[in-house]
Amino acid sequence: MTEATPLTDPLSSRTDPARAAIVSRMTVGGVVAIMRHTESSLAVDAALALLAGGVVVVEVTLNSAGALGMIEALARAVGNRMVVGAGTVLCAAAVDEAVGSGARFIVAPNTSREVIARAAHHHVPSVPGAFTPTEILVAWDAGADLVKLFPASAGGPRYLRDIRGPLNHVPIVPTGGVNPSNVAEFIRAGAVAVGAGSDLVDRGVVERRDWAELERRARSFADAVRVGRLGEG
Repeated sequence: MTEATPLTDPLSSRTDPARAAIVSRMTVGGVVAIMRHTESSLAVDAALALLAGGVVVVEVTLNSAGALGMIEALARAVGNRMVVGAGTVLCAAAVDEAVGSGARFIVAPNTSREVIARAAHHHVPSVPGAFTPTEILVAWDAGADLVKLFPASAGGPRYLRDIRGPLNHVPIVPTGGVNPSNVAEFIRAGAVAVGAGSDLVDRGVVERRDWAELERRARSFADAVRVGRLGEG
């Protein structure tokens, strides 16, 4: 694909059934497990442990060694049991590579209209990062399917609750500093899902091949999302 190739208008295609189906799985599951610098040879086993713990969405960041190969391996191994996506996607060319490797959603730490448009062209959801109300609206108006509140640790659940007051039409996924002790509060504050990296896919746990511990962590996140949605705790 060249830069001259016409791109799908992300706004006009936000109701694309393919994109909507993936977004539904991401929000129903409620937890996006982020594999950053995960040992590539252990990615499939790690994903299976996450799946056993109730986490059905996994994101592989492209700044991880062997990221595209990991995405390919995960897509083959877990099939439709999990939704595999790419994170830290910073340009249109990276979107092409990630989707070509099997990524079914695109996440970024920033908002790039080019990345959002290229993801829409491939009929996959985009989840750009933003923090302020202005940034969140820029991302949403550009055609994002979900908006990643990043870094969520800077404001916490109270900040998300305040943001959701005027921006309750924007589906927000807090990421960065999310852990089992604050997941339910983020959900009660209006998050449609949460993204979790080292507090879930801990590098040491994976390298030790402690799949029971990884499954336990996944279950704690999944359970916390359910508690938040029930308004308990």
